[in-house]
Amino acid sequence: MFTIGDYVLNQQTGHLGKVVGYGHQIINNVSIVTLKVLVAESANSQKREYVVEDRISAWTRWSVA
Repeated sequence: MFTIGDYVLNQQTGHLGKVVGYGHQIINNVSIVTLKVLVAESANSQKREYVVEDRISAWTRWSVA
């Protein structure tokens, strides 16, 4: 499990961000735990931030080596 404040990388999309919470989605009558991640992106010299929610299994812990 991840702790709020951990940095994570989405293995499918390449999004890098900071864990800000947990959630859940119901798919085919099955509740799936999700991770809410604050992703920061810069485009055209403007900083944008948004929250991405995806299955926990889609994320991996990220650390600077």
